[in-house]
Amino acid sequence: MRQKVVGIRFKSAGRIYHFNAGQLDVEMGTHVIVDTARGMEYGEVVTEPKERDDEIIYKPVVRIATEDDKAKVWEHEQKAKAAFDVGQAKINKHGLPMKLVDVEYTFDGSKLIFYFTSDGRVDFRDLVKDLASHFRMRIELRQIGVRDQAKMIGGLGPCGRAMCCATFLGDFEPVSIKMAKEQNLSLNPTKISGICGRLMCCLKFESELYEKGQCPGSCPKREKGK
Repeated sequence: MRQKVVGIRFKSAGRIYHFNAGQLDVEMGTHVIVDTARGMEYGEVVTEPKERDDEIIYKPVVRIATEDDKAKVWEHEQKAKAAFDVGQAKINKHGLPMKLVDVEYTFDGSKLIFYFTSDGRVDFRDLVKDLASHFRMRIELRQIGVRDQAKMIGGLGPCGRAMCCATFLGDFEPVSIKMAKEQNLSLNPTKISGICGRLMCCLKFESELYEKGQCPGSCPKREKGK
């Protein structure tokens, strides 16, 4: 089945999801409304439309976003900032060992999602009830990892530039200490770790070249005669 497929992101530097644009006139930068597992969502087209004959049947783009849709998203973003303060106060009230990272309204405004980090499992049932009573809507608490936290908050990496995860990396790929060894880097954790405390994502960028002995500059394998 021939389809006009576009890649859509729902968050800056988020994962790209593919949808069928059908007869809609969309291009990179167009904001659209699509039907997802979470319901209707507002996203941005980040890839040029491409004709495909895939066996996969992509869900259709519902419509191009209107000015009212954009205003609704902006309103939700402002309300989410206020909800963050309320959420933090409720967490303190219940004395829970969790750190609130971000708050998000779904596009239709029917649910409020609180993203948090914690060193272990947290019994937040009473917190959910308290939040639901305050906001009078569905509440979801979602625990995330430290890499996701860094992606949401953003900031500058050890290199002095904006963090890769917060600017262009859609997905996190596995990074190992072996990659640092292959690139003849210092194994000092403070020098090869990002703000999140995990190994820097950029260790992955050139690891394949080093493995093949095609790395730029002084390559450990070439020095060993490999």
